[in-house]
Amino acid sequence: MIAEADAPFDVAIVLGAAVSAGGRPSPALLRRVEHAVALFRQGHVDCLLMSGCGPGSTPEASVMCRIARAARVPAEAVLTEDQSRTTWENARFCKPIVEGRGWRRVLLVTERYHMRRALYAFRRFGIPVEAAAVPPASLDAALAVEHLREAAALAYYRWRFGSIS
Repeated sequence: MIAEADAPFDVAIVLGAAVSAGGRPSPALLRRVEHAVALFRQGHVDCLLMSGCGPGSTPEASVMCRIARAARVPAEAVLTEDQSRTTWENARFCKPIVEGRGWRRVLLVTERYHMRRALYAFRRFGIPVEAAAVPPASLDAALAVEHLREAAALAYYRWRFGSIS
């Protein structure tokens, strides 16, 4: 994944996942943030950008920020993008932040099953991302369903938005 000799990435963009009523993070959201915090602590990234609004009343990005801050990531190293409701919008709304900060080395943090579609979306917006997939929690039937869902979603994105040139 990331070689020790490499200079740190400018940012890890962490994609949101479900937040239950009351702002409780789903296991997927918690895994993503914990993975990003570990990358930060190991010196692989200088900053974390939490991305996602979600359908509930508490934006995913806000919950993710709270988790990172509780893990003692300094406030100045955690930014939020809290408007996006889809992977496509994650990329669309992160683009001006990435460009505005002049970030050139970007890691993308999400589950392995979601990574192909996420990389596709971010690269379609011209964001220079590399994958930093969250290690899988377990192999079960729910994970198989997620893989099938992602295959269908990626096919839709390619049909709707075209291939990467």
